[in-house]
Amino acid sequence: MKRTHTNGELRLSNVNEQVTLIGWVAKRRNFGALVFIDLRDRSGITQLVFNEELAKQISDVRNEYILQVSGIVVERKDKNPKLATGDIEIQVEEVTIVNKAETTPIIVADETDALEDTRLKYRYLDLRRSPIQKNLMLRHQVTMITRNFLSDHGFLEIETPILCKSTPEGARDYLVPSRVSPGEFYALPQSPQIYKQLLMVGGLEKYFQIARCFRDEDLRADRQPEFTQIDIEMSFIEEEDIWNITEELMRKIFKEIKHVDLPEFVRIPYDECMERFGSDKPDMRFGMELCNVNDIFANTTFKIFADVLENKGVIQAMVVKGGADKFSRKDLDKLQEFVKVYGAKALAYLKLANGEFSGSVAKVVSDEEKAVLKAQLGLEDNDLLFMVAAKKKVAQTSLGALRNKLGHDLNLIDESKFAFLWVTNFPMFEYVEEEDRYVAAHHPFTCPNLEDVDKLMSDPANCYSRAYDLVLNGYELLSGSIRIHDQELQKKVFEAIGMSLEEAYNKFGFFIDAFKYGTPPHGGVGIGLERLVMILAGTDNIRDVVAFPKTASASDLMSEAPSPVYDEQLKELHIGITHPVKEH
Repeated sequence: MKRTHTNGELRLSNVNEQVTLIGWVAKRRNFGALVFIDLRDRSGITQLVFNEELAKQISDVRNEYILQVSGIVVERKDKNPKLATGDIEIQVEEVTIVNKAETTPIIVADETDALEDTRLKYRYLDLRRSPIQKNLMLRHQVTMITRNFLSDHGFLEIETPILCKSTPEGARDYLVPSRVSPGEFYALPQSPQIYKQLLMVGGLEKYFQIARCFRDEDLRADRQPEFTQIDIEMSFIEEEDIWNITEELMRKIFKEIKHVDLPEFVRIPYDECMERFGSDKPDMRFGMELCNVNDIFANTTFKIFADVLENKGVIQAMVVKGGADKFSRKDLDKLQEFVKVYGAKALAYLKLANGEFSGSVAKVVSDEEKAVLKAQLGLEDNDLLFMVAAKKKVAQTSLGALRNKLGHDLNLIDESKFAFLWVTNFPMFEYVEEEDRYVAAHHPFTCPNLEDVDKLMSDPANCYSRAYDLVLNGYELLSGSIRIHDQELQKKVFEAIGMSLEEAYNKFGFFIDAFKYGTPPHGGVGIGLERLVMILAGTDNIRDVVAFPKTASASDLMSEAPSPVYDEQLKELHIGITHPVKEH
């Protein structure tokens, strides 16, 4: 089946040409003896004109029929500036109905009112919509720019295994039973982490992969159970080398796709980032930074603040410039409930108007404290001051979440900006109360800062690492680190997270042993491809940039996966199923 052109490429320069087009019927309009049809393919739409005789041949044609037409390109009298092909139309001379279509359960158009579940169930129809197709084309473009860029810089594209050893530490693995080894399982890779490090041991020096990754974890708008990572690893490097190559890649992608020159990439250590923004992935497109006001209330008589400070908590503050008259009492009550979700017991506030303070803590904060607040925080008339007193993490994260909310609610964010931030010097460990132990904040292969190596066992809470994240507009775009390349240090880190040497060798023995044979210093990053494309596409839902996404419950509504399997399959795998008992 031949076509001379796609439906998005004909222009006035093609007038009088004989052409053949193929595509789907996007719209049909009858005008007396004439019939007009918009013919669609992934490149765009071309208007077709059928005379009375040919109109009879397509009398039953409706939307989503596939037609092949031949005819002459002519100039349109009623031009359509919304279409790239809006200056021309095709006077059809021949038409063939290639395939028929029933009435579709969703409207195939740029805008749709179909529920997301319906769109996912009929994803093959949703894929015909131009916005989704453009997103997938954008994804392809990003992938090709990346692949060519890294190849030009001496990186080798190398595939790593999909069927791997299960090493549960962090997110849950997706397990795959082995038929030939009954009772044993593979795991789908959460990332190529171990294998790419082994490639460095193997002397490949510069590796990349457009890698599929799998994590059995709770989902949200910017996460999927299976996702794609631009995976990069380099030998004989320091942090600066990785940051520089990553920044160069980002500049190239954004220049070619968005036609913008990116500003300087900011770098902020983790502790400072939490202090200033209450988040390790802050949106840098607006200000409204947090600040610690412990010193101001060091001798306060306000019991709630005093008790928090006595228990080594903090008081974080945030100024909303010109915000005093923007929030009603009802609005402020809602914000109180908002911060409680993040563990804060209360949101204190002060309004400054006509030189006088009012608000929830106006009567319990002394005049002297108010004066210092005004001076140090630069408070002016009609400003609004929020404060949270709590444990450090709670105070920072709750006020940080409020900062993000108000940034959106008050339209403080310049949507045209792309603000990159390197968050560096992450804590090596984080304490998990449910497990009563420290776990690796990134992963256990991250190298600690050399000055903190002696603290691995004695003071893990104050041990920092050579880990870093790249944040873009409030999203974590990538995570990476300099890796451990010394066998003994790797053993110490396993020990620090409560993993015995026996357990470490059971899970990672092949990996630990590899370090005996001359492992180069190395490090890298894993860039979330879908998240990057999501930002470039201007959407806030990662499902918009994935061809066949899963729902928030990790199910595929189209194929109905996951699904039961036949007893014969389970028998072959030596697997039995015990169904959970339903509570009455």
